[in-house]
Amino acid sequence: MKLHTILLVLFFTATASLAFGQSSAELKRQKEAIQREIQLLQRNLNKAAQNKQATRQQINALNAQIRLRQEKIGVINSEIKNLDNEISENTNTVHNLQGQLGELKKDYAAMIRFAQRNRNAYDKMMFVFAAKDFNQAYKRVKYLQQFGQYRKKQADYIQGTQKQLNSKIAELDRTRKQKSTLLQDQEREREKLGKDKSEQSSVLSSYSKQERRYRQDIAQQKKKQAAIDRSLRAAIAREIEKAKREAEERERREAAAAKAANKPAPVVSTKTKSTSEYLKATPEAARLSANFENNRGSLPSPVAVGTITERFGRHMVDRASIDNDGVTFTTGEGAAVRAVFQGQVSNVVNNMGRYFVLIKHGEYFTIYSNLASVSVSRGDKVETKQTIGTVGSSDGAGELQFQIRRVTVPLNPEAWLAR
Repeated sequence: MKLHTILLVLFFTATASLAFGQSSAELKRQKEAIQREIQLLQRNLNKAAQNKQATRQQINALNAQIRLRQEKIGVINSEIKNLDNEISENTNTVHNLQGQLGELKKDYAAMIRFAQRNRNAYDKMMFVFAAKDFNQAYKRVKYLQQFGQYRKKQADYIQGTQKQLNSKIAELDRTRKQKSTLLQDQEREREKLGKDKSEQSSVLSSYSKQERRYRQDIAQQKKKQAAIDRSLRAAIAREIEKAKREAEERERREAAAAKAANKPAPVVSTKTKSTSEYLKATPEAARLSANFENNRGSLPSPVAVGTITERFGRHMVDRASIDNDGVTFTTGEGAAVRAVFQGQVSNVVNNMGRYFVLIKHGEYFTIYSNLASVSVSRGDKVETKQTIGTVGSSDGAGELQFQIRRVTVPLNPEAWLAR
């Protein structure tokens, strides 16, 4: 029973350690990913700092860096919590192993004393010959053999338990050192966060003093966005009209074919179809639309390395409100832009020297704005992660505006993209 208890303790300890290891590895990957985003933003901010005038991009980058720094501190806190749990588990295991080792040594000592008292070969022979019959004598011989084997096994168990105990003590020591390192890392990140917030306050103050330029910047952004929105609405409307014409043409062909074969004409529903139904009227379009929807939360980022610096919806920049129908990625200068899912290019538009690309995925559309160059044309079929152009840059940083729409309704891309 004691041996069974020891094995159970070791099994559950190993299982718990494996669970902690997997969780810690995932947290480490998250922390490294966040750190890469912070480093990219910092490089862009260093370039932007050479420009004495504060920019909206600089403010967005600082806001994103503060948010990422807070996320990193949160991940570190989770790592510390995991290590606390691991330390607690290992401490309990060490105490259990110490108790079990003591019991094993106590039992083994009793066996040794018994063996010492009965080590004389004459005593063993008398023990066997004192049996009342042959069957009992045979059992006594087997007992003496099994007793010797059991004593050897107990010695092996003691050695194994001692080895496991030493390993757990060493692991406990390593875990405590890891926790100490993480606490230092956490303190450094908090200091950096404080500096980021001070810089944010300074930049916002500088930006507010440049009120006239600030208003011009906001007005220019809204003007660009309004032009893009007009082009988008027109392009999507053309896609809807095209899908409607093709559906009506298919119905006419089916009716003509039925008439020629003297068959009853197909029943045409009198119910008005929705725009979504027109956009996914063909089996291929319906399948593409369903596949796109099934990949919600796992679509790849439109840039290989980048950070969301402006989020979806209405938000304030200093004292002005900005409406963003998508998200804005800050990335490296001249970075490649890639399609997040397979589809067909519906339109490529040059807007004030910068391009935007509209890709159709059944009833869904993805929009990639502020491209310096494009490598696709209208009507091209594209695959997931295929490069479609390069991001436009300013002040040494690339900035991509990315949208997802279901027909004409903007959706929050952060809910669709993989972390």
